[in-house]
Amino acid sequence: QLQASGGGLVQAGGSLRLSCTTSGRTSSDYAMAWFRQAPGKQREFVSAISRGGASTYCADSARGRFTISRDNAKDTVYLQMNSLKPEDTAVYHCAADRQIRMETASVRGDDYDSWGQGTQVTVSS
Repeated sequence: QLQASGGGLVQAGGSLRLSCTTSGRTSSDYAMAWFRQAPGKQREFVSAISRGGASTYCADSARGRFTISRDNAKDTVYLQMNSLKPEDTAVYHCAADRQIRMETASVRGDDYDSWGQGTQVTVSS
């Protein structure tokens, strides 16, 4: 089970930190990622992190503003979002991909087999 939280309403330029907590599994066995989907748009990749946390990946739209991290002792993955823009408004979903390799993570949604329910992020202008 994946449980995402931390979304909300924020003004442009503000910050939010999303959290995704895993249960019923050993989180360190999984690469983790955040995807988002805005109304009427396709799901898009935001950021991913490898099992060990040493490798991270970020979409161009988020690079320099968003930071993904994880605390395997707490079975939690975070997405720190700064300098938010109205175009960041979407439902943000966390996803897990069981990985053999320690320091790799996919940016493809099809590679992730477990998904959380999502948390709404709304950025007002």
